[in-house]
Parts: sequence; C-alpha cells; structure tokens
Amino acid sequence: MGVINNVTQEIRKEGLFQWMLRQLDVLITRLTTGMNWNDMRALARGDEPRRPNPRLTVHSESFLFHIKPSYYHQSVTKIGHTFRLGLLSTYFFILETITGIYLMIFYAPTPERAYGDMITIMTNVPFGQFVRDIHRLGAEGMVIVVFLHMVRTYLTGSYKKPRQFTWLTGVILLLATLLMSFSGYLLPWDQLAYWAVTIGTSMADKAPLVGTQVKLLLLGAPSIGAGGLLRFYLLHVLFVPLAIIFVFFIHYYKVVRVGISLPSSQEEVGQDTAKRIPADKRRYYLPDVFTDEMVFLGLITFILLALIIFGIYPGAPLEHHANPNKTPLHTEAPWYFLWIQGLLKLGDPTLMGVIVPSLVFGLLAVIPYIDFNPSRKAKDRPVSIGLWMLSMSLLVVLTWMGTPFFMVESPPAEEVVQIMIPEEKAGPVRQTDWDMLTVGEWDTRNDNSAASFEIQKLMVLFNELIHEEHMKVVERHEEKVAKLQKVRNPTPAQQQDLANLLATDPGLPNGYGKMIIENWQDGLKKVTMRVFWTPEGDTEQTFEKTFYIHDQSDYDNR
Repeated sequence: MGVINNVTQEIRKEGLFQWMLRQLDVLITRLTTGMNWNDMRALARGDEPRRPNPRLTVHSESFLFHIKPSYYHQSVTKIGHTFRLGLLSTYFFILETITGIYLMIFYAPTPERAYGDMITIMTNVPFGQFVRDIHRLGAEGMVIVVFLHMVRTYLTGSYKKPRQFTWLTGVILLLATLLMSFSGYLLPWDQLAYWAVTIGTSMADKAPLVGTQVKLLLLGAPSIGAGGLLRFYLLHVLFVPLAIIFVFFIHYYKVVRVGISLPSSQEEVGQDTAKRIPADKRRYYLPDVFTDEMVFLGLITFILLALIIFGIYPGAPLEHHANPNKTPLHTEAPWYFLWIQGLLKLGDPTLMGVIVPSLVFGLLAVIPYIDFNPSRKAKDRPVSIGLWMLSMSLLVVLTWMGTPFFMVESPPAEEVVQIMIPEEKAGPVRQTDWDMLTVGEWDTRNDNSAASFEIQKLMVLFNELIHEEHMKVVERHEEKVAKLQKVRNPTPAQQQDLANLLATDPGLPNGYGKMIIENWQDGLKKVTMRVFWTPEGDTEQTFEKTFYIHDQSDYDNR
C-alpha cells in the first residue's frame, strides 16, 4: 500500500503524462546502463554525446556490450580491411545453434528413427525443410567464412607479434568448424552420409599406433552403427560446440586485448599501434560501428533467405536410406575434405590421409613462430605470399583430384547410365515431366519420332554420352599403351600388361543404347536402361539397369 500511495502522490504532483515520461526515461537508462532518452535521440541523430560520455558507460556496465571495445580505429572499421569475416563467423555459429536446436526437437539419433525423422522434418514439420536448408547452408557458409578469415589474416600479416596466440586459437577454431560440419554429416542416415563418414573414419583407422583405438572411440564398433550415430550426434550438438565457444572467447579476448591490426601502410615496420588510437581517429561502437554491423548482418540474412526461397541453393540433400551392403558409385567426402580424398588417390593411406594433413595443420599453427620477418607489407613478404599462392593452387588441384573425375575408372556403360539416371540424385530422366515419359522402347539408332520431344532429347543425350564415354576410355587406354611402349627394359609383368592392353578392345565400340518405359502400376513407371557394344571379333555385350519413377516424385525441384 505504501508503494501505491507514493506512486499516486508522484502522479498528482507531476501529472500522469510527465510521470510516464520520467518512468520511461528511467527504464531506458537502466536498460542501456547509463543512456537516457535524450542520449538515445542524440545517438540516433549522430550528435556529439554529452560529457562525461554516457556511451562509454554502456561498455563498462552492460553485459551485452562489455565484451565490445568502446571505440575502434576508423581504419579497421572499413569493410575492405576485415570484410567483417570474424563477425560473420560468429553470426553463422549463432545461426547454426538456433536452427540446430529447432531440428533437434524432431530428431532421434538411432538408426531405426533417424532417416524417418528426416523425412518427417522435410514433410510434416512446420518450416522443417526451410530450417534444414538454412542449417546446411549455414554450415557450409561457416566453413567458407572461417577459412577466408584465416586467409585474410595471413595475407595482411596480422598473425605477427603480438597476435601469435590469437592465430593459434584461430587455427583451432578452423579445425573445430570442420569437425562440427563433418560430425553433422552422418545424422541424416542416408547413403551420402553413411559412406562419406565411412571414408572419413577409415582415415582415422590409418593413424599410426592409435588408429584402431580412435576409430573404435568414434564408432563404438568396427563399423558404423547405433553407437557411431550416437557419438557423432553428441559431437555435433554438445562437445564440439562447447569447444568452439570456449576457444572463441579466448580468441575474442585476445582480439580485444591487442586490438585489430591496422593496415600495414599506416604503420612502420615492426610497430603495432592498434591500441593507441588518437581522439580524431576514433570511431565509437555506438552508434556507428553497431549500425554498420546490423546493416551488414541484415544484408547477409537477406542473401541467405533469397538463396533458399528462390531455389538458387539446391537445398540439403536426402538420398536413399543408409545401406551398408550397397556402395554407391562415386562415393565422395564432403567438399571441404575433397583435397584429402585427392591425396588418398596418390599413395599410402597412412601417409596421404593422416600424416600429410596433420603436417599441413601443424605447419599452419606454427606459422607465427617461424616467420621472423617483422614487416606486414606484402611487398616485403615475397616468400610468404608465394607460399600462399602455391598452397592455394595445390588445394584447388587436390580438391579436383578428390572428385570422381580423377583416377576413377568404372565400367563405361555403368558411367553412362549413372549420368542418365543416377541412383541417388535426380538426373535427366527423372527430371523429365511424368507425362512426357512416353511408354515404349526407344533406340538411340532410330529417330524416335513417335516419342515425345523430351524423349527424343533424352535419346540424343544418351547417344552422346555413349560416344563420349567410349572416347574417354579409348584415350586412357592409348595413354597406358604408349607409356608401356616407351619402357626400354620392361619387366615380364610390364610385358604382360602391354600384351593384355593390345589385345583389349576398350570402351564401347559400336555402342548404342535403349530405353524401355513401361506402365508398371498406377502412378508408377518402370524404366530400363540398356547399353550395347560389340568388341572387335566378339559377341555383342549388354549392361542393363532398372529404375522405378513415381508420378508424385518431385524430382524436377530437387
């Protein structure tokens, strides 16, 4: 009653409107830890703050702004200096956390439920497909942004004294980001996830001395099963995120502690003036830098939404249910590990899959401690810049080598059918409108005038692929023959290999194809792809594969 009486007296004395304005001013001051209504208006208008500056009080007393510097050097706030990559990395981590928690509600990490839960998320959960696509896009975006953040830091020489430890924590965060993205790869429990993780864990098995124990720790069994899925789930949602948060705060503390390095053109060689900011060079976080960050993040959010809504980003894939007994053609690791898969094609799995990548990341971590050049200017660092260009070139080449296009030799007829109607993806046949899949037997040697225009296009493509695959195999065959013929003193094994190659009619000689389309059931068509070829002096050979296409399958939008 005493409080009510006091409030009543204040209202009578001041008037209701003035009392409400005063209470609003008190509330704003409390929320902003020192900035009243007039200060907020001045901030919004860009006016000079009163003295003492209340905008600095916010940073000292507010938990939200306490971790942010009160002001920056105006040079480091320009978008062209840092590209806001550090801020963007944090943004993607928060985005992954929010979308991940939403997906966790509808997911159970068991082989019996995981795949079914993914289908439920994509079909029956409100915004489920959208959130899953955002989560997948955010994960890939985070890998790219963290990598680019490291590249920018290296090129500007910002890893040099006194920021050596900051760089080291950045390398740890890069590794943790890769691990978090990879650990989430298994969770859909489809063919893509199962076999990609199989490749990854097989590399762990090749680690010297501890490989078997590491693989057992990851999977809980000799092969991927319930134990492995649960472990990857816990890694993805608990252990790796906690590690990222812990190292991130250390990293960010060091960034705030030593400051963001100024452009090298503004400092003398060997100097670091990031923390000595003259009054006329200061740019306050409130409101200028804060406004820039909000606008930047708003733009990034708009781009992400546009990529999903307008179908520019293909979306998070979901292939057939994981089948340990059936290895898909051209199994690939996640794109950010293709360079390791490329290394594996060059030699010993232990050396190329474990030792070399470990040396790469180890060398990356110690760069600040072995680079004694005090200058951060690019013109003074020809060796460092040259090594970076060489490393990026090798990364691109190895990534390409990790794709199925390099050193992967499957039977040419199987390759043709895989392109026409792949097992796990849509492909040209499935993307053809249901009504245009004309029932009949269509031959690449005929004009197929009775078929729909789409069928005619498919048969033209079918014929082109047979010819292209034939020529590829013939070229590879001729290269092998020429290489063996150049050997001056061939071993008996090499002589036998040459004899076998010369006796082989490679590729798909006299090749042609047929596509048989049948009405199998109501709303279901059976498609049989056949490839025929006749080696010289031999009988005609055939490769055949059958598929079923449902009229409700939305393949054209996958």
